[in-house]
Amino acid sequence: MVEALRAQEAQAAWLQHLAHERRASPRTIDAYRACVTAYLSFLERHRGETLTVTGLGAVTAAELRAYLASRRGGEHPLAPRSLSQALSAIRTFHRFLDRRLGTANAALTLVRGPRVKPGAPRPVSEDQARGLLTEAASDEDLPPWAAARDEAVLTLLYGCGLRISEALSLKRADAPLSESLRILGKGGKTRIAPVLPAVREAVDGYLAALPFALGSDEPLFRAARGGPLSPRHVQATVQRLRGRLGLPERATPHALRHSFATHLLGAGADLRSIQELLGHASLSTTQRYTAVDAAGLLSAYAKAHPHA
Repeated sequence: MVEALRAQEAQAAWLQHLAHERRASPRTIDAYRACVTAYLSFLERHRGETLTVTGLGAVTAAELRAYLASRRGGEHPLAPRSLSQALSAIRTFHRFLDRRLGTANAALTLVRGPRVKPGAPRPVSEDQARGLLTEAASDEDLPPWAAARDEAVLTLLYGCGLRISEALSLKRADAPLSESLRILGKGGKTRIAPVLPAVREAVDGYLAALPFALGSDEPLFRAARGGPLSPRHVQATVQRLRGRLGLPERATPHALRHSFATHLLGAGADLRSIQELLGHASLSTTQRYTAVDAAGLLSAYAKAHPHA
């Protein structure tokens, strides 16, 4: 009976669900496994008994808060954002218990994640960008094909530096993606965007799950009822995901394009190349957009300027 199912067995079923039905990446599954394993271990130590599915349905808000408090201290305390991600994984697990095993726990909705202090305007970090992509891929509130779609769109923004309008302008004939994309940007300016393997894989995953048959000239990304996906949907998706992850309001779809440029600069790419990748008409626009620190900007400029 479900009531007698051990918590670890329920966790195993959930991870299988993530792998085979939600098509979550191995990295996502490993992260979720670690978060929930630590949570279940705490509950068993706290209660002094083997935990069952029935016991998970009886977890109180106070117990969950005690667990989060325990992760803030100790030898390896979690930062606020990591703590928020752990809470997101726990909530995803409990949603599975509710929907698949009939074990709801409304008390846990009373627990809020830690406050993340907003910083000065800047691009999201690499970990935050990856977190948004991972969370999109494993969104339990959407059908698997729609979660794969959101992951593919966000991966294009971060992996190719596209604007929302540019990603949504792709046609069915553009996929599967080749090693580069010809993008028509602002002002009718055309540029070539290299396509990383991770971007191709994300788009391929979406195509494999897409439930609609599309003509070659139709928009590649589709909404729930089969119409073209709107920019507002992408914005709302990132807003929802950043709330789950405890990310600041600056974590927007456009911030992923911003981060694409800044992370390339940080890795040593020259400013002229980034200017071409972003489709900026002038180098000064690229300088303002990337918002790197003064020393890094001067160094990149010195390498890029013809009279340096």
